[in-house]
Amino acid sequence: MTSPRAVVFDLGNVLIRWDPHPAIARGVGAEHATRFLGAADFDFLAWNHEQDAGRSWQEGEALVAQTHPHWAQAARAYREHFAESLVGPVHDTVELLTELHAAGVRLLALTNWSAELFPVARRDFRFLGLFDDIVVSGQEQLAKPDARIFRVLERRAGVPLAACVFIDDSRRNVESARALGMDAILFEDTGHLRADLHERGLPVAAPSPD
Repeated sequence: MTSPRAVVFDLGNVLIRWDPHPAIARGVGAEHATRFLGAADFDFLAWNHEQDAGRSWQEGEALVAQTHPHWAQAARAYREHFAESLVGPVHDTVELLTELHAAGVRLLALTNWSAELFPVARRDFRFLGLFDDIVVSGQEQLAKPDARIFRVLERRAGVPLAACVFIDDSRRNVESARALGMDAILFEDTGHLRADLHERGLPVAAPSPD
């Protein structure tokens, strides 16, 4: 097997743990945050995805105020306290990233993330500086699993998609990547990922035997 020429990481819940509840709870309290995130009349993840795909927070919050005014304060709290949704690095995956960087492997990130909020991650997670390039969906106004953002990645990387290995915790995103000819790994845990990358001939230490 020929080793991949580049490794492409998703960020959220692969390298950075993300949980919207603490951010929303800071603004409206834990109980209200729980009700908001589980509401039958409002799909937080779908709404947030539109900001990831380029919609402004001003527009997104105005829409909630118009259509679901009882959730407007909770929606606003998420943005206002966004840093608290980034609950820490996934240390084992960061270790893998560091090993690949030290070995000179070309490293890219492809993340669904609001352009307005991505500077918070840049500020708080220095390991993002190890990437050769980061494709941020909000900046491109395209979000995974849309095939077009993978073509943006291909142009930016200067490496064919078929020569990359892609790591994401979303099955939909992995399936979209595979449909475009990428070798894609569904992230479940870092031990599994280490074994997958080692099997592909990438310069990471072999996983410890059980």
